[in-house]
Amino acid sequence: MSLRSNAVAARLVLALAVGLALAGCQKKEEQAATDAVAPAAATAAEALEGQVDIVAWPGYIERGETDKNYDWVTPFEQDTGCKVNIKTAGTSDEMVSLMTQGGYDLVTASGDASLRLIRGGTVQPIDLARVPSFANVDERLKQGAWHFVDGKNYGTPYQWGPNVLMYNTKAFPTAPKSWSVVFEEQKLGDGKSNKGRLQAYDGPIYLADAALYLMAKKPELGIKDPYELNEEQYAAVLGLLRKQHPLVHRYWHDANVAVQDFTNEGVVVSGSWPFQVNTLVANQQPIASVVPDEGATGWADTTMLAANAKHPNCAYKWMEWSLNAKVQGDVAAWFGSVPAVPAACKGNALLTDTGCATNGFDNFDKIHFWRTPEAACSTGTCVPYSRWATDYVAVMGGR
Repeated sequence: MSLRSNAVAARLVLALAVGLALAGCQKKEEQAATDAVAPAAATAAEALEGQVDIVAWPGYIERGETDKNYDWVTPFEQDTGCKVNIKTAGTSDEMVSLMTQGGYDLVTASGDASLRLIRGGTVQPIDLARVPSFANVDERLKQGAWHFVDGKNYGTPYQWGPNVLMYNTKAFPTAPKSWSVVFEEQKLGDGKSNKGRLQAYDGPIYLADAALYLMAKKPELGIKDPYELNEEQYAAVLGLLRKQHPLVHRYWHDANVAVQDFTNEGVVVSGSWPFQVNTLVANQQPIASVVPDEGATGWADTTMLAANAKHPNCAYKWMEWSLNAKVQGDVAAWFGSVPAVPAACKGNALLTDTGCATNGFDNFDKIHFWRTPEAACSTGTCVPYSRWATDYVAVMGGR
């Protein structure tokens, strides 16, 4: 509106130079033209396209199909007329691949994917003016290094949380205190070995979990950041993971398969998302979780807009909707995560007023959030993600 008003004012000044009467006529004509044309142009530019296509982690975008109480898609579709199409992905690598191929508007990217998407030009900076609820985002997340690059926000924070150590309480009468139970062969609380009874994550970023353990186990390596490893530190991490390989029942990337292994396959301990913990507890399985003494890796996920999004207006509507306190609380209750909007921590019937504390709201500073390893790092030169990806495939193959 301000641009159109300035233009009218400028033309009025010129009109006065040639006569008051003429100016009056000209103003009426031009104002009529402005009223007739400008709103139509604005409407066309902002018209909602009728759909939005999103790549998301399982459990992140629910429409009540599993539990009718958890539905933040249907109200959005009713309010906007934008149909939500969801493609779930089990790993960050899969998300990057899908977004690179194209055909999607948004992705709920973790930090080990977001920098790759930014560097590759796959996503675009967002216009915060179109997402007014960004003002309500947790200050700790607004300029997270995984999405705030070169002074620009490449997305809106969605949810965050730790990668917890999940365990069967029958095998662990006392909660384990160290990640050693998944990295080194040992007898567990039930007197049996952990060999063949544990899971490891099927994703190269899992090297950071091993690095985090070695930060405490072998301080002489000098690891300060699990995402910044020199050649010596990297070799030690690979050595630990190769030593772990014979102990692993399954390398998981499907959260539901991970749940089934704990239910039917005798698996008793694993690094996990809170989602699996909540699912197993809801199914009355003897499951609990803990953040061990060494701390934990974690994820702060960002809703990012594709550089070539076909439905940008519906996408912006979704980004704004996703920061609604009710939606944020419902997602956190379902997934076991922490809302990106602190206001969601109070007054949500599903999450309850203790839910944020239970899910780790106060553990933010203890979490080493996933971040894409890059060759250029604070210590000089580090091993880049491309090698993490190649070498972890070899580790999982027993090489």
